[in-house]
Amino acid sequence: MKSTIGFVVFVLVVLGLLYSISGEKYPRVPDDAAHKGITDYALCMGCHGPGKQFPMKADHPPKYDCFECHKTKRIRDMMR
Repeated sequence: MKSTIGFVVFVLVVLGLLYSISGEKYPRVPDDAAHKGITDYALCMGCHGPGKQFPMKADHPPKYDCFECHKTKRIRDMMR
């Protein structure tokens, strides 16, 4: 019994560690009127480009596919 409990604790610790190092968590695309229907990089840059109202930070990686990192909805939210 003692070894079973030890094994279960070990598995939970390993799973916790894997989850914690699974990668960066990026901000989600807000679910508001300004972001409805945005599906293209050019549309994102209309507000988030250099010199625009909400520019990206200077250290933001130069990605040209915003939705590769920034997701629009959680899968859980889509199932409701």
